[in-house]
Amino acid sequence: MTIKILIIDDEPSIVNLVSAYLKPEGYEVYTAADGNAGLKAARAYKPDLVILDVMLPGLDGIELLSRLRRESDVYVIMLTARTEETDKIVGLSVGADDYVTKPFSPRELVARIKSALRRMQSSSGGDSVNNMSFKHVTIDPAARIVSVDAQPVDLTAIEFNLLLALAENRGRVLTREQLLEKVWGGSYFGEIRVVDVHLGHVRQKLGGEFITTVRGVGYRFEDEMI
Repeated sequence: MTIKILIIDDEPSIVNLVSAYLKPEGYEVYTAADGNAGLKAARAYKPDLVILDVMLPGLDGIELLSRLRRESDVYVIMLTARTEETDKIVGLSVGADDYVTKPFSPRELVARIKSALRRMQSSSGGDSVNNMSFKHVTIDPAARIVSVDAQPVDLTAIEFNLLLALAENRGRVLTREQLLEKVWGGSYFGEIRVVDVHLGHVRQKLGGEFITTVRGVGYRFEDEMI
């Protein structure tokens, strides 16, 4: 089954360069030059991965991603010429899975895309095959379903994988680096705070105090097993 990748960027040189590296890998590549066209293309083609520029004419990348996240958990790598920390955090806070700052190495980008796709294809949030039942939280790794007090909770793929990694190690503290390794893979070398942002989303969706921050170390899953 052909992997579909959508590039949304208003710089033809960037689009042509990235496309030239992706197409020989066998990927089906679609492009859009502005935010509105990008949103329509994402809805029409249902890509497996989106490469999204932050600065776009019309609908900017942050707003586009915010709208896209209401209807899809497609893996999104954001591209930007900006280097300010706040821009990165804003991009991550609305649901970006990875972040690449221009200028970038096309080979590096392709390597990160391959790594992300391998993890998605293998559903590598963890090795669990049996349901995990806790006092309040139930996790079905095979169906990728999470419930809190018998009520289903809608998590993105990254959020589910983070929760599963923590639940599999209930009572143990996992560092940000360990979570990056488990969820994003060893080839990830982007913004480490991506862990904090996505776990913040998980906490909001789950409610309760199931995930504890261990200051200066990492995170721990606390719900009791039954």
